Amino acid sequence: MAAVAVTAAGGLLSGCGYGASAEPAPAKQTEGASGAKLSADTVKIGYFPNLTHATALVGLQDGLFQKELGSTRIKSQFFNAGPAEIEALNAGSIDIGWIGPNSAINGYVKSHGTSLRVIGGAASGGVKLVVNPARISSLDDLRGKRLATPQLGGTQDVALLNYLAGRGYKVDAASGAGDVSVLRTENKVVPEAYKSGSIDGAWVPEPTASRLVTLGAKVLLDEKSLWPNGKFATTDIIVSQKFLTAHPDVVEAVLRGSLAANAFIKADPQKAKADANLRIKADTGNALPPAILDPAWAGIDFIDDPLAGTLRTGADHAVAAGLLDEPELSGIVDLTLLNKVLTAAGRPAVAGAGLGVE
Repeated sequence: MAAVAVTAAGGLLSGCGYGASAEPAPAKQTEGASGAKLSADTVKIGYFPNLTHATALVGLQDGLFQKELGSTRIKSQFFNAGPAEIEALNAGSIDIGWIGPNSAINGYVKSHGTSLRVIGGAASGGVKLVVNPARISSLDDLRGKRLATPQLGGTQDVALLNYLAGRGYKVDAASGAGDVSVLRTENKVVPEAYKSGSIDGAWVPEPTASRLVTLGAKVLLDEKSLWPNGKFATTDIIVSQKFLTAHPDVVEAVLRGSLAANAFIKADPQKAKADANLRIKADTGNALPPAILDPAWAGIDFIDDPLAGTLRTGADHAVAAGLLDEPELSGIVDLTLLNKVLTAAGRPAVAGAGLGVE
């Protein structure tokens, strides 16, 4: 099992990205910014080269953020794991980031509510339980099987533990041992682990799920089916509280760019998908092939609402699993600027589900 680099430990409630690692990529400086400068010379934006972060990918690739920022330049940096992005935010290396909800929760709780705010949404869905059909033919066949999640305490890890508990399976959350073995395995390693037979399936985000399908796996469960109306936060937008206080005009401009990116994704999904893939190739050196890109893209909903209620639910699931002490999440969400932008666009405001700034 060590040969497939299964990780049995990590930061609780940390994020999980495709090809998760602790090292961020070098920052990139935008060229050719023009127009009026806002209150900051530069805004530093972080994201993952993931399809679930396509709002950021498209916004950067097509200049939609820069259009709103005028001559305020963008310095972008991609990450492959939530803890590294949170560390960068805390250190001032980035100001605004696209990230998984449990990483946002962890960052907020560890800082005692002083580090960040969730200010917008980006993606819902795009997470599936994918299995080897020769070993698992139904949801009743999970006992004794080995299922991978990207990271201990990450968003998908918590979701799988909660699902297994709901079906009566007993699993020790810290070790992953129990009626079902939960193996914490980096997304980039999951396909090789599947091919070698080291795992029987995985609860993973896109495009890892679709990559496994190309290897002969089948989708046994789409996590959308477990949530009311099929909606749950996969990626949200966070901002440093310090930067939000000092440069609200810059944050508002980025949110306008985010809404523009999601509008473009809805209006021209084929072009947006291709542009997101171009950004992934530029960042990682490899574009996703159509057999992976197309089904992965189809499984994700791109949204502006951070779905704050599901943020609370995810935290509750982590508490129930024993991975998190009961957190104080009041104030983690600040939708003031998002609702200002939505109202200006003639759209209804979104709610903070009791987690908003007082």
